[in-house]
Amino acid sequence: MATSFSSTTNTSPLHVPQIATPTGKKGASTIPPPGPDPLLLQETKNEIRSLVQEINQLAQQEIPAEEFYAGFLGRIVSAMAAVGGAVWNSGENGLSLAYQVNLAGAELDDTPAGRQQHSRLLGKAMSSGNALIVPPQSGGGGEDAEANPSAFLLVLAPLRVEQEVVGVVEIFQRPGGGPTTQRGYVRFLSQMADLAAGYLKNQRLRSLNDRQQLWKQLEQFLRSIHSSLDVRQAGYSIVNEGRRLIGCDRVSLAVQDGGRLRIVAVSGLDTIDRRATEVRHLGNLAQAVAKTKEPLWHAAGSGEAAPQIDAHLQPYVDASHARLVAVLPLLTAKKLVGALIIEQLREAKATDLLRSRSELVAEHSAAALANALEHSGLFLMPLWKVLGKGASFFRGRALFKTAGVLALLGGIIYALAVIPADFEVAAKGKLQPVERRDVFARIDGDVVNVPVRHGQMVSRGDVLAELNSPELAEEFERLLGRQKTVQEKISSTNKRLLDNNRGGASRLTPYEESRLAGELVEFRQEAENIRREQELFAEKQKRLRVLAEEAGQVVTWEVEASLLRRPVQRGQVLMTLANPDGPWELELYVPERRLHHILAHGTAVGREVTFMLSSHPGAEYQGQIIEFEQSAEVRGEEGNTILVRVEVDRDTLPHLHDQTTVTAKVYCGKKSLGYTLFCDLIETVQAKVLFWL
Repeated sequence: MATSFSSTTNTSPLHVPQIATPTGKKGASTIPPPGPDPLLLQETKNEIRSLVQEINQLAQQEIPAEEFYAGFLGRIVSAMAAVGGAVWNSGENGLSLAYQVNLAGAELDDTPAGRQQHSRLLGKAMSSGNALIVPPQSGGGGEDAEANPSAFLLVLAPLRVEQEVVGVVEIFQRPGGGPTTQRGYVRFLSQMADLAAGYLKNQRLRSLNDRQQLWKQLEQFLRSIHSSLDVRQAGYSIVNEGRRLIGCDRVSLAVQDGGRLRIVAVSGLDTIDRRATEVRHLGNLAQAVAKTKEPLWHAAGSGEAAPQIDAHLQPYVDASHARLVAVLPLLTAKKLVGALIIEQLREAKATDLLRSRSELVAEHSAAALANALEHSGLFLMPLWKVLGKGASFFRGRALFKTAGVLALLGGIIYALAVIPADFEVAAKGKLQPVERRDVFARIDGDVVNVPVRHGQMVSRGDVLAELNSPELAEEFERLLGRQKTVQEKISSTNKRLLDNNRGGASRLTPYEESRLAGELVEFRQEAENIRREQELFAEKQKRLRVLAEEAGQVVTWEVEASLLRRPVQRGQVLMTLANPDGPWELELYVPERRLHHILAHGTAVGREVTFMLSSHPGAEYQGQIIEFEQSAEVRGEEGNTILVRVEVDRDTLPHLHDQTTVTAKVYCGKKSLGYTLFCDLIETVQAKVLFWL
C-alpha cells in the first residue's frame, strides 16, 4: 500500500481552520462559500490565544517534566477535540513514552509488526524534522516500512531544541475533515510543539547549570579528600565535603582497623566519643553491612532488613531517630577499606539523585581512603617523610648550598664546644648597711604618737613611738583599789590592837589578839606585794615609750602612716634603724640549682662578685663573698634560694640608698662557650628529660 503522508514545516503561522471549497481544473474560477459567523470566529480566536498563553506560562515554570506534559498534552487534546495523544522522548535506547492521554483508546495494533511500523513512523517524524499528518490505516506494506496501523488520523510534530530533535508530540484525531482543517491541525500542533521546546530548552539549561554546579562540587570534593594522606584528615574531608555534595543531613565514615570497622569521622563534629551508645551502634551496623559487601538503603516504615543486619539497625535507628539510613561499603579491588553511612533526619525517601550522588561519593572516597591507609601503614613513615624532605637538599644546585650551610653549622658547633668562656652565675639582691637594727614593740598597745620620719637621724634614747594600753590602765586602777583596801585593813587592825593594850572597855582574848596579829602580818605582806607590783607596773609604763637603743637613721618608708592609731603586739617590728655611715654589704639570693657551680670552683668565701646597681645602670662594681647561708628558703619569684653576703667597698660606690636593687654575677671559672650561653636549656633537659638530678 502506497504511503499517503502530507507534511508541512512548523514555521507556518497558526490559522483558524476555514471551510474548504471545491476547486476546478487549472485556470477555472471558484465560487466562494458564505463567510463564517464573525462572533464564533472571534470566540475561537480568543480561546486559542488563552490556550497559547496558558501553555506558554506553563513552559516558563520550573516544574517536573511529567507535570508539564500533563498540563501541555491535556490542553492540546482538549483544544483539538482529539481522542488522545502522547509525548515521545528520544534516548540512548530510542524513543520512550514520556506522557500519554488515552493511549489505549487509540487502538494501535498490538502486533509486533504494527508496533514496529508505528515506531518507524515516529522515527521518520524525528528524522525529517517536519510535522506530519498521517491518515488512518496508511503506510508502506513492507516489514521495514513506517505506517499508521490505527483507525485515527495521526498528527505528529517534532520537539526541537537548538536544531536538535529531542522528541515527538503525537495526537490521535478522529478521521475526516478537509485538507484545510488537517493543515490547521498541523499548524496548531507545530506551534504548541515550539512552546514545549521552550520548556525543554529551559530544562536543558537548568540541567546544564546543575551539572556544572555538580562538577564544581565534585572537583572541590576530590581536591579536598586527596589533599592529605592522613587517615583522620582525609576522613573529615570525606564526611564534610561529601555531605555538601550529596545534599543529605549527616555523613559518617567507618575505617577498617584491625579487622573491624571503627567510626573515625562524623560530619559537623570535630571530635567523636567512641564510648557513646549511638557511635557504638553505628559501628556495629557498619560492620554487619560491610560483611555482605552490598549497600543497604533503609527508610522508615520500609520493613525489616536481614536478621544479622536488623539486630544492629534497629538499635541505631532508635538512638539516632534517622528517617533514612544508607550504609555503602567502600571497596577497592574487592578489598574492604571502610563504610560510608548516609542519613536523612526528616525525609525517608531515597531519590535517584540522592542514590547516584551517594554512589559517586562512595566510589571516590574508597580510593582516597585506600591511599591514606596504605600511606599510614608504612613502617616508620614519619621518619621517611623527614628523610625524603631532607634528600631534596642534596640534589643539583642545592647540594653546594647545603654543604656550605652544614660546614657553617659544624664550625659553630665546634666553636661552642671548644672555645672557653667565663662562666658566671647570675643572682639578684639588695644593697644595705651592715649595721641594721629592727625596733620591736615591747608591750601590746595602740600607737598614739610617732615623732620620727623616714630618713631621720636619731640618737640613743630618742623617742621613736608612744603607745597606749587600755588594759594596762585598768590593771593600774585595780592595783590602786587593792592598795587602798589593804591600807584600811592594816589601820583597823592596828587600832584594835592598840586599844586592847591600853586596857579599853572591850578586852580581847589571847586567841583573838593572836589572830589579829597574824592578820596584820598578812596585810603588811600583801601591801609589800602590791608595792612590788606597782614597781613592775611602772616598768611596763616605761615600755609604752619606744626608745632608740643606738643612734641611726630611720629607713622604714612612711613609718608614721604605717603605725599611727594601729594596734601592735609585743615582738612586732615597728621600724628599722640603720647606720649609713658604717660599712655596707650585698645580700644576694642565689638560686639553689646554681649553687653547685659556685661550690665546684674552689672555696666560695672570698670569691669575686661583679654587680650593678639599678640606680646606676651601666656601671659595674666589685665585691667579695664573706658568708653563705646554710639553708635554702623560698623568696618570692626567685623560688628556692640561698642567701649570700657580699662585702663591698663603700668608698667606691656612689650615693647609697638602703635596699637598692642589684644584679650580680658570681665568677665560677671557665667553661665551654656553648655551655655558658645555653646553660639554662642544658640543665632543663638534664633535669626534665634525662632526669640527671
